[in-house]
Amino acid sequence: MPMEWFGFGYAALVASGGIMGYVKAGSVPSLAAGLFFGSLAGFGAYQMSNDPKNVWVSLAASGTLAGVMGMRFYNSGKIMPAGIIAGASLLMLGRIGFKMLQKSHVP
Repeated sequence: MPMEWFGFGYAALVASGGIMGYVKAGSVPSLAAGLFFGSLAGFGAYQMSNDPKNVWVSLAASGTLAGVMGMRFYNSGKIMPAGIIAGASLLMLGRIGFKMLQKSHVP
């Protein structure tokens, strides 16, 4: 079974975004949310590495972040960090959706 490198990269991006929010602005909520969702995305990538059909944790993490950060980007217009995380989350949702469609057509 192949490793879910995109999922682990996404998890690292989310966690590092939370850490950067704390370092630059002293935002403890950014740190907590970044580490929580980064860990959740990493766990989801681990699950997908072991069983490619087990996409639900990754789907929940990336879907939640796409919605929350998408709204923040819409309201603020700031690319950093809301736009980047929203875009990466949408790409991850697309990847998961594609994998789900691929797996449903394999006998």
